[in-house]
Amino acid sequence: MVRILFLHPDLGIGGAERLVVDAALALKERGHKVGFLTNHHDSTHCFKETADGSFPVQVVGDWLPRKLFGRFYAFCAYFRMLYAAIYASFFMPQREQVDVVFCDLISVCVPVLRLAPHRPRVIFYCHFPDQLLSAREGLLKRVYRAPINWLEEHTVGLADKVLVNSKFTLRVFQDTFRRLRTVPDVLYPSIHTQYFDQMEQKLQQRSTVLDETVHPRVPRNAFVYLDINRYERKKNHALALQSLRLLGDTLSAADFKRCRLIIAGGYDTRCHENVEHYAELEQLTTELDLQEHVILLRSPTDEEKCSLLHAAHCLLYTPENEHFGIVPLEGMYFSKPVVALNSGGPTETVVHSSTGFLCEKQAKSFGGAMCQLFRDEPLRLKMGDQGHKRVQQKFSFAAFADRLNGIVQDLVPAQKKLE
Repeated sequence: MVRILFLHPDLGIGGAERLVVDAALALKERGHKVGFLTNHHDSTHCFKETADGSFPVQVVGDWLPRKLFGRFYAFCAYFRMLYAAIYASFFMPQREQVDVVFCDLISVCVPVLRLAPHRPRVIFYCHFPDQLLSAREGLLKRVYRAPINWLEEHTVGLADKVLVNSKFTLRVFQDTFRRLRTVPDVLYPSIHTQYFDQMEQKLQQRSTVLDETVHPRVPRNAFVYLDINRYERKKNHALALQSLRLLGDTLSAADFKRCRLIIAGGYDTRCHENVEHYAELEQLTTELDLQEHVILLRSPTDEEKCSLLHAAHCLLYTPENEHFGIVPLEGMYFSKPVVALNSGGPTETVVHSSTGFLCEKQAKSFGGAMCQLFRDEPLRLKMGDQGHKRVQQKFSFAAFADRLNGIVQDLVPAQKKLE
């Protein structure tokens, strides 16, 4: 047994959070002792495994500011994580000391963890270089970001093991951190297939197309396009709306009347962009005259998300250059064809014309794929079946768990495991 601590900034709802929760589940199933340390955890806005007692979750530093004068988000995030790393290294009770710390998103904590008296091994999982996620906003922003970017590059390289989520991110990592000799290993995220299998059985037993109490605006004969992603502008939900409008101009009135687009996005009232972008999408829906066809859902639960995946006919994935993208795997595992952009991580998960379509960033290309799947049911069913098999063969939870367990075992000396 290895004692493992997951150090993560905010245990909310998102791809990074899903990754660390799945990694924790995988290691727990392999017999390790696992816990979480975080700056923020809201039991009403998180994945259920962090709220139902599956893992101990400790919150430190939530009183520290998330921003200063409406800005300096990165500085505050780094400072909050630094505080958590200092607590984990020097103030955590002896009985809670760990052998391995798994951290992600913010690397400034790595050198602090290496200074801990008990010297845990440190794994850093790079979803994507943080400096590339920051908007370019002129000279002052570049001056502000310069020391943060320098810290990111030099602290990532201090981890005992660096992992990335895709070959795409590996190439970006090497192009961004040119001074590092570190060569990360690719560890593809997976999905907790056992949970999805259990939910699929329950949903099949219900024998209903959609839970009418949750989705009263979806008729039983509807053709449902599902778009799952946080309410952020970079997720490009507008492309799904524009493509739906083009689809409406292509199909007959009777056929289009059956079409529904459900956008189910992570939504946090503390995040101004979530609030603003949700309102922007509502406005765009009205401008495109799609009110009858579009449903915007905020922060669906895991059960609701499974219900949506079960009922949908097609999954839309609109972000450009997404680092990996766990949602296409979820869609394929539920036997749904995926329409995604031909860039980033989806090029490694979605096989064009086999498990879905990889499209250009244009409503004509995206909408054309949506139309083809609407009109060709045998193709849609075949793609769904091939997608399910691909997840089982290439991205299974068992393979993910075995690989991660092997990484952890290799890091921890044999005598330490016996203590």
